[in-house]
Amino acid sequence: MTGDPVLRDADYQQILQFRTRLRRFLHWSEQQARRAGLTASQHQLLLAVRGHPGPGRPTIGDLAGYLLLRHHSVVGLVDRCVLGGWVVRQPDRADHRVVRVELTLAGEHALEHLTALHLAELRNLAQATWPTDPG
Repeated sequence: MTGDPVLRDADYQQILQFRTRLRRFLHWSEQQARRAGLTASQHQLLLAVRGHPGPGRPTIGDLAGYLLLRHHSVVGLVDRCVLGGWVVRQPDRADHRVVRVELTLAGEHALEHLTALHLAELRNLAQATWPTDPG
């Protein structure tokens, strides 16, 4: 395989450490969501609703794009979040065929709590030292 980079043990170790830290963060995140009464998927949905940068609240299609899920899977996830009192569906004001998803007050509070925890954890991770390249 001519032209391929020569990979060193340190390269594999660096990727292993990064992926391990990422998996630990995701596991920690799932635990925090559970403590707040949500699944990890529900937490991600609430974050997608609140973080949507577009005009108006997101549609199911928008959410499917953020979550990398199929439309019908997001419909089911939204259904469960509606039952949990985290979100509501609202018809679009301009086009009543379009449904938008909004956070409820309970959803806003849960997401605010989880986001504060996640930002603090990300700050801690950013301050963690990474191994130096042994060269």
